[in-house]
Amino acid sequence: MDIEVFRARRQRLAEAYGVGTVLAVQSARHALRNHDVEHEWRQDSDFWYLTGFDEPECILVLVPGRAEGDAVVFVRPRDPTMETWNGRRAGVERAAQWIGVAQAFDVGLFDEEFSKLCAGARQVAWALGRDPVFDGRILKAARKHRTQPRLYLDGPDHFTDLALVLSEQRLHKSAQELDHLRRAAAITSEAHHEAMRLCAPGSNERQLQAAVEYVFRASGSDRVGYGSIVARGDNATILHYRENNATVRPGDLVLIDAGAEFGYVTADVTRTFPVDGQFSAAQRAVYEIVLDAEKRAIELCRPGQTVADVHDCALRVLTAGLVRLGVLQGDDVGQLVQDEAYKAWYMHRTSHWLGMDVHDTGRYHDPGSAPETGKPNRARTLAPGMVLTVEPGLYFAADDEKVPQAYRGIGVRIEDDVLVTDGAPEVLTAQCVKEIADVEAMVGTGGRYVLRVA
Repeated sequence: MDIEVFRARRQRLAEAYGVGTVLAVQSARHALRNHDVEHEWRQDSDFWYLTGFDEPECILVLVPGRAEGDAVVFVRPRDPTMETWNGRRAGVERAAQWIGVAQAFDVGLFDEEFSKLCAGARQVAWALGRDPVFDGRILKAARKHRTQPRLYLDGPDHFTDLALVLSEQRLHKSAQELDHLRRAAAITSEAHHEAMRLCAPGSNERQLQAAVEYVFRASGSDRVGYGSIVARGDNATILHYRENNATVRPGDLVLIDAGAEFGYVTADVTRTFPVDGQFSAAQRAVYEIVLDAEKRAIELCRPGQTVADVHDCALRVLTAGLVRLGVLQGDDVGQLVQDEAYKAWYMHRTSHWLGMDVHDTGRYHDPGSAPETGKPNRARTLAPGMVLTVEPGLYFAADDEKVPQAYRGIGVRIEDDVLVTDGAPEVLTAQCVKEIADVEAMVGTGGRYVLRVA
């Protein structure tokens, strides 16, 4: 991505706060997984959004109206020994040019230089509360102005969470971000297809996970957008099932919730399919209800509707379906929804924002309707450029005696990624099959990229 994209984002953020505020954004740091083995590193989303810089242990500072330039970055210095072991660094000399900022400093000088940058400011904005150590460094720099008044100008005495503004800016996707999301969606769709093609009784969940993630990487994805869920049978009734180590049995459904990241944005797709290539009557009945709920909810992803409207639509369809299955009793679906009678079998929301993070930033109520304003908390009105998931499901635990025997152990979720446009919603993941006939026709036909391991 062109550095002008990131420069424009920084300028928009700086203008939102104006002169008198200093903004600080910390990069991601390495984290140990066990002993001296590190987790796979990925840049902090906010830091990447504003810099496009892919190194750890850095800090971006914005000082709107500063004569020398609004943006300053603190980075790791060059170190030939460390670079031999762990990879190349931009260093102070090149970082300013690569990021497109006015100045760069050694990150070891942050505390001293940040205190100077705060001189005369009235407030500091950062990811307040996310990192207690960084919180302390920011507050210490501000306190320095008050404890040494003859050496420093007045310093900030107001502190605010950067997310209040930056999250709202990230919520509306640019044309380039949408191009990346479409690519992530295409990769993810093909990966789900590969799992369907490879699946057969005797497969292991981890083999299907490996096939999905192979297609991700082979197609240009840098990493998974989140930990892949591959759940056979009643494992699918565990919403965030992660063991992925069970053997798929004849008659099972398999639920896969997995998304590829591309260009620092991620897809998020769930598909459920029969291992034998044919839904049983009970599985088909549940699947049809969930699919109907998903399609109807997607249709409401239009300007002027709200995230609550999307959820409520899915709730009504799912609840009516539970009545038809004999799981719930009653003629008044609206009352059953109001009473949350569905909650034992559909316990999550239908949608979340999607973008750089799988559960992306942005409020779910309209700005200005928060409780602190004294006004009612209104659900967020959808607008063009927003991307959200639509993911209804039904989950019947194997030991749930409230459910007819035929449905016990069935878990179904169907999830697509939807762009709100000026008109009809654009389903970014529409190429991923979900109609019953299409799913049944694909399952077990053999992998295009991966050989099945016995």
